[in-house]
Amino acid sequence: MKPAITVFGEMLWDMLPSGKQPGGAPMNVAIHLKNFGLDPAFISRAGDDDLGAELMQYLEKQKLNTDFIQTGTTHLTGIVKVNLSDKTEVTYKIVQPVAWDYIQATPENRQLVKNSDVFVYGTLSVRSQQSRDTLFELLKEAKLKVFDVNIRPPHLDRTTAEHLLQQADIVKVNEHELGTVCDWFGIQPDVETRMKFLYERFNLKLVCVTLGADGAMVLSADGFHTQKGYKVEVQDTIGSGDSFLAMFLKEYISGSPVSAALRKACAVGALVASHRGATPEISEAELDQFLNINQ
Repeated sequence: MKPAITVFGEMLWDMLPSGKQPGGAPMNVAIHLKNFGLDPAFISRAGDDDLGAELMQYLEKQKLNTDFIQTGTTHLTGIVKVNLSDKTEVTYKIVQPVAWDYIQATPENRQLVKNSDVFVYGTLSVRSQQSRDTLFELLKEAKLKVFDVNIRPPHLDRTTAEHLLQQADIVKVNEHELGTVCDWFGIQPDVETRMKFLYERFNLKLVCVTLGADGAMVLSADGFHTQKGYKVEVQDTIGSGDSFLAMFLKEYISGSPVSAALRKACAVGALVASHRGATPEISEAELDQFLNINQ
């Protein structure tokens, strides 16, 4: 039986120079989980507007469970202005307030989280009081809690970040975000030292750090696992980390060794970076071929 996974957070349009693309880290993670053969549910909120309707159509086309996506009449569907002048270091201007700032806690989504094996959440959706309160409520019901750290200044404060870390079982973070968090505590700038600090300070099962083109590292109960990056011609890195997390979770919760899960996750992240947009569908055949070539 497939594990039950629920993802919580923002859904939006990335406004790129080439046009708009569906986006939002949690939505991307949910879509990639679906593409990888799982059936995640997604808790979010869109506006009762044309952009919201178009986003819902897109998700339905992806065959994602949209039963727990709310529709708001007072705020518009989220948009983000994306700067791609540096392909490997994308920057974002995130409009506020929008519909996903007002995700409501309901008996239905509480029960959904309670029945889920895995609950994935991020940082951006807690910039507003309403969605923050809802997430804090849902975390009380969750089993395996996966915190996908996405620091988008100025949309996160230290107190909230620490609370979210305290709730987590698994933390996925990139090297820059790891630095931001560990600087709060004065931890020296060495990736392994910082990973060990997070792992011990917040009593985590896993700390996973993505290193861009250099691959990724995981710290678990049996020590450090390292995977070198795969060379590809980068189109843009939007969604690479989200696909990485989705594949890593898929493999990890199915019982794969951490090192094997890490290898596949890095490969998928590289393949996504070789496409435009956040959620290109990467087939098992494409992934296997890529891994065979890059033994």
